[in-house]
Amino acid sequence: MDGQDTPTPAAAGQPPLPADRTAWTVRALLVGERIDTRGLGEPAGTISTPVILRPSTGGVAFVFRYGAVVLVGLDAAAERTLLDSLRGRTVGSEPAPTTEEVQIAVDRGGQEAIAASGVVVLRDVTMEHLQIIASVLSKSVVLAHHETAVAAALDRIEPFVFQLRDSGGVMTGGAALLRQIGHVLAALQRMSVRVEAEDKPDLLWDHPQLERFHARLADDYEILERSRALSRKLTLINDSVTSLLQVVNTRRAMRLEWAIILLIAFEILLSLYELFVRGAH
Repeated sequence: MDGQDTPTPAAAGQPPLPADRTAWTVRALLVGERIDTRGLGEPAGTISTPVILRPSTGGVAFVFRYGAVVLVGLDAAAERTLLDSLRGRTVGSEPAPTTEEVQIAVDRGGQEAIAASGVVVLRDVTMEHLQIIASVLSKSVVLAHHETAVAAALDRIEPFVFQLRDSGGVMTGGAALLRQIGHVLAALQRMSVRVEAEDKPDLLWDHPQLERFHARLADDYEILERSRALSRKLTLINDSVTSLLQVVNTRRAMRLEWAIILLIAFEILLSLYELFVRGAH
């Protein structure tokens, strides 16, 4: 955007964060359905990994194509500037972005661990460590968004299920159910194709020593369990809505059949009238 401090790609070999600090906040936001990262900067590896940006005011930002942005060490003003610069690249912007935060601390003589308080303790803050944290946190914030959306979808479907249970029918038009199917399919597509929540970061191919760190962090956020539970719920919703739609279509087909039967009966009665009543005269 004109007049704004546009972040620059991360420079190779440049320390990700100032060495005079030992604690930072990592903040993840789901700003939209998708972010166009083409031309934004050099990706941190393959096309499926994030673009890394370095605001001139300090800190580092990871921009994911599936709509998540992870910020490390940015103040409020720098955060607003960076998010504003991404607004034109964001598809399906979220009016109230889902957010998650985690604290990271440096203990150069200790062990890498996740403390009981949730603080991620590192011996040294490298760009690779930050990218692993950003990958897990970005997936967590997307899963949280979908968990909220699934709960809302279940609330919308519940009255239809109760109608079917209590009255044996569904008093609604097919268009409403089709919209529900569309929401579910869009969520499934977004999770399985764009987010790939259950896949490991491509970074681990080049840095296998970070495998255990990623596994601990992903386990702490229950990424695998949440992703599978969400997939089961989305499949259940899709099956339920499809079944309800079949009930609606069946009732419509029955009404159409009765209408055809009544028309045929009317034609028969009209023919009998012509044959016997008018024929007698």
